[in-house]
Amino acid sequence: MLTRRLFAVAGLGVAAVLVAACGKQEAPAPKAEAKKEEPKKPDPVKIGFVYVSPIGEAGWTSQHNRGREEMAKNLGERVTTSFVEKVSEAADAERVIRDMAQQGHKLIFTTSFGFMNPTLKVAEEFPDVRFEHATGFKTANNMATYNARFYEGRYLAGMIAGKSTKTNTLGYVAAFPIPEVLQGINAFTLGARSVNPKAQVRVVWTNSWFDPGKERDAANALIGQGADVLTHHTDSTAVVATAEEKGKLAVAYHSDMSKFGPKAQLAAVTHHWGAYYTQRAQAVLDGKWSSGRVWMGMKDGAIKLDAINPSVPKEVADMVAARGQDIAAGKFHPFTGPIRTNEGKEVIGKDAVMTDEQLGQMNFYVQGVVGKVPASNK
Repeated sequence: MLTRRLFAVAGLGVAAVLVAACGKQEAPAPKAEAKKEEPKKPDPVKIGFVYVSPIGEAGWTSQHNRGREEMAKNLGERVTTSFVEKVSEAADAERVIRDMAQQGHKLIFTTSFGFMNPTLKVAEEFPDVRFEHATGFKTANNMATYNARFYEGRYLAGMIAGKSTKTNTLGYVAAFPIPEVLQGINAFTLGARSVNPKAQVRVVWTNSWFDPGKERDAANALIGQGADVLTHHTDSTAVVATAEEKGKLAVAYHSDMSKFGPKAQLAAVTHHWGAYYTQRAQAVLDGKWSSGRVWMGMKDGAIKLDAINPSVPKEVADMVAARGQDIAAGKFHPFTGPIRTNEGKEVIGKDAVMTDEQLGQMNFYVQGVVGKVPASNK
């Protein structure tokens, strides 16, 4: 009996020790939660621009570059942009465009007419890259074209020039005799003669988009022929600056150039590309880019008549503004008949409007332009 009691007491003691020991155990530490990884941001899309002339402070390339900057600001970290300026419209263009594609650019804008065929060739080699060519007419599955109706602003500028000339002779410095440039010359002339039937336009060709020396020489030649209002379809500020130096008047093109001709500049036909560049880059980001042809105008905000000099009489400025509103609203087209060439051939009859196809094939001067259209090497 005594032995059994001892075992019983011992058993109770062991149990007590075990209970006590169990009571001192700490609860196991909770497992650390795995950190949620932040979703990795996609790499920015690389977008490239090829420019035919230096960026400078004003001009064709300057406006495209401002459009690039606007697009980059709008899209932020989702894109990165780069550019190459002063690219000739020859074999050099093909090399530069190909280099951009090889460097991983997924969208490439080539911003001069002579870049069309090089862009098309490189587009065939890089089907996964998207290409956009300014002012051309050839497209592919991965190559689109875009243009602006520069002639709309030209017509308005011609109205101001026609009202401002004292000699009834207007001077036009032009680059190459391609449809885009001829549209501008003819619209400028039609606008001038709509308010001054005696106005005539003389043209000097430089055969270069950007050559300040040639542009200056051309401007001086036109002044020598009696022109007291000048304009240009070339990239530099030389024509406006020459008009300022010689005490003549001028209409700037591409950009506001009043800095270079504060007294000379009557107005500026300006180009605005930022909205288009943003839209097309966004389409690439969204996987919705598609090829096609776009021809924007005043209604799209791509073309404006800006920086009208205070010296322009209010009644003239108001008349021009009203005509501009009509153009933007589609109520008036600058190439509304009757229109004849300067050799007397009827192009379209009264109240008829030239089609886009006809405009794209323009190869003549309208009545009021002096001389003959030279052969184009473009």
